[in-house]
Amino acid sequence: MTLNQIDMESLVKAVVDQIYAITNYSNEEFGTFSTVDQAVEAAYIAQKKIMTLTLENRQTLIDAMREGVLKNEDLLAEMAVKESGMGRVPDKILKNRLAAQKTPGTENLKTEAFTGDRGLTIIEMAPYGVIGSITPVTNPVATIINNSISMIAAGNSVVFCVHPNARAASLKAIEILNRAILAAGGPGNLLCSIKEPSLKAVEELMAHPKINLLSATGGPGVVRAVLSSGKKAIGAGAGNPPAVVDETADIEKAARDIIAGCSFDNNLPCIAEKSIIVVGSVADKLIYNMKKLGAVLVEGQNLKELEKLVLIEKLGEGHGKIFAPNKQYVGKNARCILEKIGINVSNDPPVIIAEVDASHPFVVEELMMPVLPIVQVKNIDEAIVIAVKVEHGNRHTATMHSKNVDNMTRLAKAIQTTIFVKNAPSYAGIGFGGEGFTTFTIAGPTGEGLTSARTFTRQRRCVLVDAFSIV
Repeated sequence: MTLNQIDMESLVKAVVDQIYAITNYSNEEFGTFSTVDQAVEAAYIAQKKIMTLTLENRQTLIDAMREGVLKNEDLLAEMAVKESGMGRVPDKILKNRLAAQKTPGTENLKTEAFTGDRGLTIIEMAPYGVIGSITPVTNPVATIINNSISMIAAGNSVVFCVHPNARAASLKAIEILNRAILAAGGPGNLLCSIKEPSLKAVEELMAHPKINLLSATGGPGVVRAVLSSGKKAIGAGAGNPPAVVDETADIEKAARDIIAGCSFDNNLPCIAEKSIIVVGSVADKLIYNMKKLGAVLVEGQNLKELEKLVLIEKLGEGHGKIFAPNKQYVGKNARCILEKIGINVSNDPPVIIAEVDASHPFVVEELMMPVLPIVQVKNIDEAIVIAVKVEHGNRHTATMHSKNVDNMTRLAKAIQTTIFVKNAPSYAGIGFGGEGFTTFTIAGPTGEGLTSARTFTRQRRCVLVDAFSIV
C-alpha cells in the first residue's frame, strides 16, 4: 500500500465519520447518546474540562453559543412548530432570539467579600457538576438555549431529557450549541441528551449518582417527580395567569397589551394571560376594543360548541368529573379552532374571547391556546379575590392594567406571584419589551424565581484569619 493510498483512506474515513455524526447524532462531540449512562459519563468528563478554563474562556463559549443560535433561529423555530404542531414560527424565532441575547452569562456570578479585624472571607459561586434538565414541548428550543447558557456560565455540564414530541428540534438545538462550543475551543459534550427520550430515561436520569442537580420545566407531575428524587431540585411549574383590568385603566392600551401577550406563540408560554377579570363598568369598552384588534367573540351556541371542542371531561383525584384542555388544540391558531366549530374567517384572528363566570373551566384550567375567557366583576375588591383564586397558588405570573397604584399594590400583595406585570403584555415580565434578563425556567414551586447562572451554583466560603485586612 502506498503513502497516497493511506492518505486517501484516512480522508475517506474522516468524511464518512463526519457524515455519520451529522445525520445520526452519534458523534460524542455533539452530545447525543443511546443511553443515560453514556450521556451522563460524557457530561461528567466534559464538566471536569470546563473547570480548567478561566471565567473569560467560559464567557467566550457563551458568546459563541449566542451566535450559533442567532444564525439558526429560523431553522430551530420551523422545526419546533412542524414537529410539535404547536405555536407560530415568527414567535418561536423571537423566543429563541430572546433566550440567546438576554440570558445572563458569567457576569451574573458575583463574589461576596467580608473584611475586618479578623481577616478576609470570600463567598464564591461554584458549579454543582452535572445537571439533569427536563424540558417541555411548549418551549422546547428556547428552554434548551436558556438553560444551556445559564448552566454552562455557572461551570456545569448538562444532560437533557427533552420532550419526545419535540425531539428532533431539541436535539438539533443541542447539536448547534455543541458545535459552537467546539468552534470556540471548548470541550465536546458539555450538553448531552438521549437519542430516544422516554419516561424510563427521565427516571434513570433522576436516579443517576453523577447527577448533582435536577431542573424540570413542565406541569405539576414533573415537578413532583424531581422533588421526590432525593436530589436538589429546581422546579418550574405551570401557571394560570389572570389579567385584572380596573376602571382606571387605559382601556385601548389594555386591550392591545392583553391580546399581544395572550396570542404570543398561541398562548403556549406559562406567563401568558389565561383569563381577564374586568370591572363591569369598563367591560364592554374592553371587549369592543379587543374586537377592533381582531379578537373574535363567541357566545350562545358557538360558545357551547367551543367548550365541546377544546375541553375533555375526566375523573379528578376525588373521582368527581373535571375538565381539562384537549391537547389536540393546545398551541393551535385561533383560526383553526374557529373553523372546527363552523366559524369561517377570512383573516388570522389573534385570539378567541368569551364572556363566562369565574367558575367556568376556561377560567379554572390552563388551556394554553388562544381562547381567552372574560369575567366581569363589581369592583376591584371582587377582582382581587377572584384573581387569587384562579391563579391557584402557583405563584407564577399575574398582570394588571390600572392607573391606581394602591389597587396594583393590593393585588401584588394578595397574589404573591413570581412575576407581576403592570400595564404591559405578560411577556414584559421576562425582558421582552421590559427591563431585566430573561429565562424560560421560572421556578415558582421551588422558590428560585427567574433562574440565571447564579441559580445553578452552590456557595463556597473561603476564610483567611488575621490576614489580608489592609485597613
